[in-house]
Parts: sequence; structure tokens; C-alpha cells
Amino acid sequence: MEGFPAGPDGAAGSAEDTAANAEALKEQVIAAISECYDPEIPVNVYELGLIYDVDVSPAGKVDLVMTLTTPHCPVAEILPEQVKTRVGEVDGVDEVSLELTWEPPWTPEMMSEAARLELGFL
Repeated sequence: MEGFPAGPDGAAGSAEDTAANAEALKEQVIAAISECYDPEIPVNVYELGLIYDVDVSPAGKVDLVMTLTTPHCPVAEILPEQVKTRVGEVDGVDEVSLELTWEPPWTPEMMSEAARLELGFL
């Protein structure tokens, strides 16, 4: 089966195996992102809702779309690179692309329930 990586026995993997591997890798990528914090806010960037999209290909390419709480964020130069570097350290990730966007603008409603609770928004 062309387009699917070979399994341990050398045979081509199924589409289901490939999708499962990509999903497992995506979970590891999200865990890595969750280790990144805005130094001014005691909640990780994933729970803050700063990560708009995580796309992981079976080949190990990760495309991220993220924002910051404000375009004037003091860590605007540092935080996206920190996220990109951390994701690049995940086993199985071969390439990381990160797009910083301001659309839609971030609002506190984008935070997870746990983050809103932690920050006293609930």
C-alpha cells in the first residue's frame, strides 16, 4: 500500500494504523505544548486557549496556529519559539511550522474550564 509507512515486519501499515500513530503523536505534541507557560499567567498556553490548531501528519510534520493574549504581549518574541522548540523535541516530530495569528483575537472565553477556574474566571 503506497503512502503508508512500513510496519515492524516491513509490510505497509494500514490507514487505521497510520491515523492512530498520528493521533498518538498529536497527544504527545499537545503534552509538550502544555509544558509552555506565559511567565505572567500560571496556566499553560494550551489551556489558555492560545493554540488554535494542531495538525500532525503521519510523517511527523506538525503545523501549529497560535496567538497571544495581546499583540503587545511582552513575551511575543519568546513564547512562540519556546512552543516550536518544545514540540520539535518530541520523538517522532521531524518538522514544526508555527503560524502566529491575531484572528480571531484571543479572549478569556477561549480558556479551558480548568484555566478559568485556576484564574478565578468561574
